[in-house]
Amino acid sequence: MTKKERAQFVIETLEKIYPITPIPLQHKDPYTLLIAVLLSARSTDVRVNTITPILFAKADNPYDMVKLSIDEIREIIKPIGLSPAKSSGIHGLSQILIDKYNGAVPQDFEALEALPSVGHKTASVVMSQAFGVAAFPVDTHIHRLMKRWRLSSGKNVEQTEKDAKSLFPEEKWNKLHLQIIYYGREFSPARGWDQSKDVIFQKIG
Repeated sequence: MTKKERAQFVIETLEKIYPITPIPLQHKDPYTLLIAVLLSARSTDVRVNTITPILFAKADNPYDMVKLSIDEIREIIKPIGLSPAKSSGIHGLSQILIDKYNGAVPQDFEALEALPSVGHKTASVVMSQAFGVAAFPVDTHIHRLMKRWRLSSGKNVEQTEKDAKSLFPEEKWNKLHLQIIYYGREFSPARGWDQSKDVIFQKIG
């Protein structure tokens, strides 16, 4: 199999297993998605989804969020981890959204990445899942699987993203990155990986 053929096999297999790909982080609009994705850094979606309802009950928009102190935000999100940096980032970006964007989340990579605690991956998730702009956010699952499937060298996430974008059709990026995440969690985890259950690896690994 060539690399392109392996990529096509991945597309076809994932479409059969995951024809529908709900966004794993609970949210109701671009702002709550942005906050949820920020909180998910070095945490799990399951853990984030237990905390965001508590946070969003107090503040689900930037105007209410800045009424909370950084310490109040930190106390709520403490179980997620990295709470000092994340609480400061949430408060800071909320103030910027009010000051510069009338409380709205900008539909622009550069503007998003300029916000406190918002990196390229977070911006990519928001652009793809909130605004439908083609992007290929690379998390640990995608980084791991692209290397296992010999579709990327796995040197760093930047290279993995570049390789994914070159191998997969742009119109499939937004759905495919979610499909790979779901597959990685179910069939190809970092720990306890059973190669016999990893149907894609069995075929192209």
